Amino acid sequence: MATTRSTGVGPTTRPVAVPDDVDNPTISKAAGWVALPPHIRWTGRTDYNLSDRRDRISAYEQVLTEGTVDDVRYFIDVDQLVDLWDELVLSPHVRAVWDVWLRRRGRLAYGPRLPRSWAGSAGYADSGHTPKRAI
Repeated sequence: MATTRSTGVGPTTRPVAVPDDVDNPTISKAAGWVALPPHIRWTGRTDYNLSDRRDRISAYEQVLTEGTVDDVRYFIDVDQLVDLWDELVLSPHVRAVWDVWLRRRGRLAYGPRLPRSWAGSAGYADSGHTPKRAI
């Protein structure tokens, strides 16, 4: 019987889909009511209204975590993503990959930035800095 946990399985071993062209304005984006495909949302509620902020947050969290490159291209609007960034509950490995992409594109300002919900949480230091958006 194994006495240690394998590092070859689990959510952090899954690649995070970040298409370079997700912010291309010529790519058609989902709007209004959408149904997330089964490989993203396999049980429970699958329909979300992207016009509703709470629904958009839920859909974006799931697509960023479970979606393919094509899913991200279709469901994620980068302007909306930046607007929701501080409210999204994402695993650290997903947030880190997207944070780098958004900063390199000038969508987020450089400097200390932790989601408000993580400040003071176990494993994350309270930076004392207010997150800032790029202008």
